[in-house]
Amino acid sequence: MNKYPMTVQGARALEDELKKLKEERPLISAKIGEARELGDLKENAEYHAAREEQGLAEARIRDIEGRLQNAVVIDVANIAKTGKVIFGVTVEIANVETDESVKYQIVGEDEADIKIGKLSVGSPIARALIGKEEGDVVTVKTPSGVVEYEIVEVAHV
Repeated sequence: MNKYPMTVQGARALEDELKKLKEERPLISAKIGEARELGDLKENAEYHAAREEQGLAEARIRDIEGRLQNAVVIDVANIAKTGKVIFGVTVEIANVETDESVKYQIVGEDEADIKIGKLSVGSPIARALIGKEEGDVVTVKTPSGVVEYEIVEVAHV
């Protein structure tokens, strides 16, 4: 079974979601019970909707439990600061051509959300950055062509 890197915050978010889903189980069961009392199950939309909700919740619970079981939780705050880009760090990069800079935290697949600056460790940019140091220039192949970025800062946040 593959192990997946995950930040402490990512693991905590999945644990919170799992707890919430498990707390909702009795409510979903109650909906099913109430819908059953309404009569013929073949034509009972409330019953079918509640059963579908239960199925989706149970599938998500199994998915989260599997991900947490196979997660390698990495707390970057406990890793010595070397200026190298590693999983979990927040890295500021500047486009060499335009001088525009952006900050990304390199996170696991489940945590990635480019809109809030969380970049998947498997993304082309993250793969190009991993192992490099502050001041290095990296080349990234993007859909719009090759782009060069300079690593401005690496922060262990």
